[in-house]
Amino acid sequence: MTSSGSFFAHWRVRFGYPLAVAVFWLARPAPRTIIYGGLIGALGLLLRAYAAGYLHKQESLTVTGPYAHTRNPLYLGSAVLALGLAVITNSWLAALLIGAYFAVFYSIVMRREEAELRGHFGAAFEEYARRVPLFFPRLFPARSGAPADSAFSWAQYKKNREYQAAIGFALVLALLLLIGSLRSR
Repeated sequence: MTSSGSFFAHWRVRFGYPLAVAVFWLARPAPRTIIYGGLIGALGLLLRAYAAGYLHKQESLTVTGPYAHTRNPLYLGSAVLALGLAVITNSWLAALLIGAYFAVFYSIVMRREEAELRGHFGAAFEEYARRVPLFFPRLFPARSGAPADSAFSWAQYKKNREYQAAIGFALVLALLLLIGSLRSR
């Protein structure tokens, strides 16, 4: 991992706090942006949940389900979720800040994680990476040769604690609703 990759991975969350303050300050949510953005955000949460139900961290290389379309379905779900939040804010500047944060930090984090997976799974990961795109999904799933029982698991979803993303989204949405209510007075 590069020193800049290490720096960005370590500080990603810490930089998120001032970003959140700026986004909340810039936010001008309206009923229609809350509805549209909430629906987009819910799609992001569903994608994250779907991916988490397949992911067996450090146990095996996950290549089925959404991982047959993109190597990073959790981050794709996060991007859709971020898009939903950007729509809710009803602020071009807030949307730009959210997009820039995601593009900078998550591109670096994805590259770092790719290096770790390459080191851990070797040739199997190289073959997977040749067939499945890094971020933007392919329309049809790549053939994996994985066992037929490689399916979504609620137990795996819970083990990966993906419900925390839904709780976080609900809290942010509630705060944006409050901001919208206060600003409309």
